[in-house]
Amino acid sequence: MTVHWKELLPIDEYMVRTNGILHEYDRKVLTMLYLPLIGSTCYSLYMALWSEVEANRFWSEEKKHLHLMSMLQLNLQQIFEERKKLEGIGLLKTYVNNDDAMRTYIYELQPPLSPKNFFDDGVLNIYLYNRLGKKSFNKMKQFFSDTKVDTNTFKDVTSTFSETFSSVNPSELYTSNEEMAEALNIKDDEQYANREKTYGILLSEQQFDFSLFFAGISEVLIPHEAFSKEVKEVITKLAFVYHIDPIEMKKVVIQALDENDQINIEALRKAARDYYQLENGDALPKLVEKVQPIHLRTMNTAEPINKEEQLTKQLEQISPYQLLVDISGGVEPALSDLKIIENIMINQKLNAGVVNVLIYYVMLRSDMKLSKNYMEKLASHWARKQIKTVKEAMELARDEHRQYQEWAESKKNSSKTKKQTAKSNATPEQKRRLLMLGLDESEMSRNSISQEMTEEERMKRKQKMLDLLEGKGDEQH
Repeated sequence: MTVHWKELLPIDEYMVRTNGILHEYDRKVLTMLYLPLIGSTCYSLYMALWSEVEANRFWSEEKKHLHLMSMLQLNLQQIFEERKKLEGIGLLKTYVNNDDAMRTYIYELQPPLSPKNFFDDGVLNIYLYNRLGKKSFNKMKQFFSDTKVDTNTFKDVTSTFSETFSSVNPSELYTSNEEMAEALNIKDDEQYANREKTYGILLSEQQFDFSLFFAGISEVLIPHEAFSKEVKEVITKLAFVYHIDPIEMKKVVIQALDENDQINIEALRKAARDYYQLENGDALPKLVEKVQPIHLRTMNTAEPINKEEQLTKQLEQISPYQLLVDISGGVEPALSDLKIIENIMINQKLNAGVVNVLIYYVMLRSDMKLSKNYMEKLASHWARKQIKTVKEAMELARDEHRQYQEWAESKKNSSKTKKQTAKSNATPEQKRRLLMLGLDESEMSRNSISQEMTEEERMKRKQKMLDLLEGKGDEQH
């Protein structure tokens, strides 16, 4: 069942709230820095919600989602998905109040990061660089920067408040202390106009195994007091972007220590960039190099006892990028294939292990090709199902396959199938690599796969891979 039906209906009401004052300059930041990351539809949703809040106000009137659907010409599923993007990138917080009569949502618009904070973010700036490319990114950076004025050669002659104004004598106060206190206070259910702090994107500390990280660091070397909340947030972001595991992160953090044994945030970011570029040349990270988060791995410490668990563990530990490399026998994946996968991971927010299962399944169904439309359709469906783990993805893939088999059998019974007129576009070596992902070590070590597989052999091996998805593999290695 579609997820948004459970969470959102056209008759559900919503109100828009702004978290502090949104300035006109924020529109420029949203358009030039956020739009390339979230897309035009997501951007339009933010602007539409913003337009409902009157100037100098924090709250909009209550409206139904049907109004939002009509204004944006989007269906409720699209609005639901674009709302999730705004939440993920830190531009929206959503609250819901469920009562017996009516469900009401509060959409709290968050101010975008300032240009300085955006370019220093460590996540958003990296993804913008990958999206725009070096030339366009540098132009954007130049647009939001200006020449710094050196005031060291000037003397500060600014007057202080006490030099300019005189204090008020108590005899000149015509109001009582009670009257003044009442005038200065604000009611509990009201607030002054203010520019609230923007936090940007939030990553859970579960994304990074701090227990393993601290186990490898002596407190004599780095005092635990040095790891403030801000430092831990930066470490989590850097580990997420640059794919640095807890053991390697120790080396990065040590490089960021200052003379007082405190961790310098800027030095930490630079050390993480240097580490990544040392390991990967001058390339900046792509989302397709992510691996499945540790806390979502079901086979992280367990030893597989059958072929299905062996496949599960492998797909949990490998990145989508590396999976494509392995399938093609070490050849760099096509840029078009990487773009398909990266867009899916950004737009549908699927974990890396789930994307691996998606690649595995789509290649089975599409004769070793990554069909963009088919990938996006399945990814959208899996995202709505809130698939988080490799095991859940494999179970869903089995269901999809069984439904496909039933459909194919029905079609076969109704009319004769056409003879195959086209040969596989994949080379025997590519097929061998893909099929090997599901075979045990003894089978992988044998050179029994011929360079020119017959159609019968190809079908047998494809069926073996399908059996793995269906849970029919041998119980023991």
